[in-house]
Amino acid sequence: MRKYVVLMLLNTGCQFIVFAQNNYDVKLIPAELLPHANVVKRIEEIRIDIKDAGKAMLYSKYALTIMNAAGDNAARFSEHYDQLISIQSINGILYDANGKKIKSLKKSDVQDISGTSESTLADDDRYKSHNFNCKIYPYTIEYETAIEFTGIFYLPSWLPVEDENYAVEKSKLIVQCPLEYKLRFKTFNYSKEPQTSTVKQWQVYEWAVEKLPAIEEEKYAPDWYEITPAVFLAPADFEIQHYTGNMTDWKGFGKFIYALNKGRDKLPENIKLQVHALTDKLLSPKEKIKVLYEYLQKNTHYISIQLGIGGWQTFDAGYVAIKGYGDCKALSNYMYSLLKEANIKSYYTLIKAGENKQSFLPDFPSANQFNHIIVCVPQVTDTIWLECTSQTLTMGYLSGFTCNRNALLVDESGGTLVHTPEYNKTDNLQTRKIIAFISTEGKLTATINTKYRAQQQDDLHGMLNAVSKERVGEILKTQLNLPSYDITNFDYSDEKGPLPVLNEMLELTANNFCTISGKRLFITPNILNKTFSKITDAATRKFDIKLPAAFTDIDSVEINMPAGYVPESIPANISLNTKFGSYNASSKVSPGKIIYVRNLQRNHGRYPPADAVALADFFLRIYNADRARVVLIKEESK
Repeated sequence: MRKYVVLMLLNTGCQFIVFAQNNYDVKLIPAELLPHANVVKRIEEIRIDIKDAGKAMLYSKYALTIMNAAGDNAARFSEHYDQLISIQSINGILYDANGKKIKSLKKSDVQDISGTSESTLADDDRYKSHNFNCKIYPYTIEYETAIEFTGIFYLPSWLPVEDENYAVEKSKLIVQCPLEYKLRFKTFNYSKEPQTSTVKQWQVYEWAVEKLPAIEEEKYAPDWYEITPAVFLAPADFEIQHYTGNMTDWKGFGKFIYALNKGRDKLPENIKLQVHALTDKLLSPKEKIKVLYEYLQKNTHYISIQLGIGGWQTFDAGYVAIKGYGDCKALSNYMYSLLKEANIKSYYTLIKAGENKQSFLPDFPSANQFNHIIVCVPQVTDTIWLECTSQTLTMGYLSGFTCNRNALLVDESGGTLVHTPEYNKTDNLQTRKIIAFISTEGKLTATINTKYRAQQQDDLHGMLNAVSKERVGEILKTQLNLPSYDITNFDYSDEKGPLPVLNEMLELTANNFCTISGKRLFITPNILNKTFSKITDAATRKFDIKLPAAFTDIDSVEINMPAGYVPESIPANISLNTKFGSYNASSKVSPGKIIYVRNLQRNHGRYPPADAVALADFFLRIYNADRARVVLIKEESK
């Protein structure tokens, strides 16, 4: 969804949207905005008109000049709406490079698209979408919208620079609200206070930027709001579908969530009896939690339900018991209810789910920092976390989807921020053993056994539980970093536990694995685990480096040489130790074999731009070492 706003006249009882006419001739773009820019935002005017705690209007106008084909994605208009958000109007115009109008948007040109996914039972999410599909560069698109909000649970954010290679000529955010309304905001990379004024019964806030040059992509960059101007907005008091609350602090926000779902933990009598039948004879709380979690997994499945306030309010436990399905809210509430019946204290927990650690503003309570619900079960010596939408995850394991981030525990006293577990480089372990045979024609035949643990197994676990074995075989045919190969056999098994393990067995052949030159065979002993990580332009790095989840890879490769060949040269051993991690690789010769061992440990962390040169060197040396080759030479006949 785009970021919002406009201009209104406030000096009368009526309000009119007034946009100045602009000249979009590309020759008028300031020269300093052109370098590295695929898109130039010529103008953006956003206005949020807050009527009261439960009503607001959003007016927006923006114009983007698309400089080349790489900027085309920015030209697509897309605006979300649902029961609580109504799009009142959409206008659009396409201009050529000289700023001459080519085409106006017709109502019939706008697509109305469902936002519902295959796993969704009920959802009122929809999108208005449009694209002029111009391919003559540069061109300019201009859109104006008016959107009504019924219920202000969250407010839009303002990030004028929306992506890399995206320059901004002018952008403005205006928020108008009643004098008694408390607007909360948090800014980044905006040194001034907002310009404020009072007009009759209205308080007006204004933020504006001009001439922001394009930002070039930097690998492992921080969150976008940390490197470009941003304003986050949130209400203090709010109202949504007749429910009221206050989110000035996390305790107040948690009280609202608790009140919204209060009384929805009542289980049917038959389920209560089932809980006691499963748990009454068990001695430890941990055993009871495990049995009830497995009961949840066997008897329910995930289906998204997002209708109005249903995006935040759970279905009651009885509904899930009868239907056997629910969304993250309903399934987590059901798990909470099962535990409650077994006299085990747990917490309904809000979290921002997504791969790797998600950005979070702990000092700025707001609803749009969450998109998922899990359950937290404190114990005497540890805490057990339960992902209730999965039928296959091990009790207590969160995966990269929800680990190592802030979460909000909710109970009758309100909300409390906590941090979910982080899996370190020892936890996230991949160990691989390869037994390989090389023919005189350069063909590779190999048996590969790999153990993936914790986050290293997340993607594979997800695939194995989502597709058929036949489809897994098809995926394997394209997944490995080999020039040409055939999978002749494969198998998987898992090991349940706090750090789950997936075991993979592959048997494969690869023609032309070796390069042949006369009587020599050239072999890369690192058969499957070559790194592709590189950092370019390290000397001119501007932003901090954020390395994601830590991990360890250990590879042991036994290469059986073809008869009649002996090693002519093998790669020198290498050992690297840095603040970013370590790397060790060695090759040695034993009778008829080459033994190659590789150990890579990568740290998680944040580093200043000055460290980019050292990191680039670390990555480059690994990249080169991973591709070092053994040379075999054919023995002369005696």
